[in-house]
Amino acid sequence: MTDLERLALLLRPAGGGVHTVSTGRAGQLELQRRLYSAPDAAGVQARWRATLAEVASARVAILAVPSDTGAGLVRGAAFGPAALRAAVLDAVPDFPARAARAGIVDVGDVFVVPQLLDDEMLSEAQRAATRAAIYPGVTPAAAAELPVAPLSIARAAAALLYRLNPDLKIFTLGGDHSVAWPLVAALAEHRRARGSSAAPSASPYRPFAIVHPDAHTDLLPDRLGVKICFATWAYHANELIGRGGRLVQVGVRASSRPRAHWESTLGVRQFWADELAALGPAAGLDAVLGHLRDLRDTISGVYLSNDIDGTDGVAAPATGAPEPGGLTVDFTRALIARLGRETTLLGADLVEVAPPVGDAAGARRTLEIGARYVLDSLAALLGQDLDEDPIARENEPA
Repeated sequence: MTDLERLALLLRPAGGGVHTVSTGRAGQLELQRRLYSAPDAAGVQARWRATLAEVASARVAILAVPSDTGAGLVRGAAFGPAALRAAVLDAVPDFPARAARAGIVDVGDVFVVPQLLDDEMLSEAQRAATRAAIYPGVTPAAAAELPVAPLSIARAAAALLYRLNPDLKIFTLGGDHSVAWPLVAALAEHRRARGSSAAPSASPYRPFAIVHPDAHTDLLPDRLGVKICFATWAYHANELIGRGGRLVQVGVRASSRPRAHWESTLGVRQFWADELAALGPAAGLDAVLGHLRDLRDTISGVYLSNDIDGTDGVAAPATGAPEPGGLTVDFTRALIARLGRETTLLGADLVEVAPPVGDAAGARRTLEIGARYVLDSLAALLGQDLDEDPIARENEPA
């Protein structure tokens, strides 16, 4: 089985990662027809397969992980990726053509069995049963090597994408914040392998930094005995990249412990929302970027993990845990832009957009803001504008 064949088994066409039988299928297909300019399901499949074949020459790949199994009390982020893609299309109807010109490919969705989170949490009997259900037609021997839970599938898919194109940058649509972990882990494995390469041109491995806009710290070692979930991914990512202030958390304002606790015990660097507000937008951005400049000799680049609840909850309420007093939309957009200009941006995500949470007006505002962040992040990863952003600046609190 080739890497491309294996990737096609792990993924589904964009918008197809949420399992539907009848309810919701029409809306799913309509989104796919818009994304792929295809008349029917067969046309969507054909165009998606052709898109996968373009990975080797792409600059950026969009990958969705529509899972909220790793979320907290309030679910709904599983519907974020499809809704964000629709919001981007509403704002930029010719987005697929613009993306193709810029070297962006949408490789689709991790297929999500909504009761599962990570293969490590499953018995062999459950893994075998799920393999039989989601990989029909695959021989038992071949299927035995395939993951079944969304975080495990995402990590395997990212590893395949890097094998197909070592210079690729991945932009991930979540999903709850647990989905950042497999992408960060796969990126670290990829860069470590490149750094230890015997090739004369190989550079020694250096860890990367993570810039993490969020209302919360996500720094628990485990939550109720669960190793990777929305509240723990950053702890394990911080360990992976070697502490040393490489995890840079921006916009924190909902924590049971003060900043000094996290910085002294875990070696993170935090810029709390009230601190940034007191500094003002320009000085606040300079402080964050200045910290990254101070790290430049110890890092190889930056990964951006953007939780929508880092943004003020009045502006973006459709998320599992919206918090007031957060980052403004303009600040977050400027942060994304400066990361693209002033650092080597290696990958990025946008997570925790949950359209079913709250009322329709709040969901619409959140998706409009999320679409801006998607376009901004893609431009930052490319290092160039993805044409002019046509989304009007509105619905942001004064």
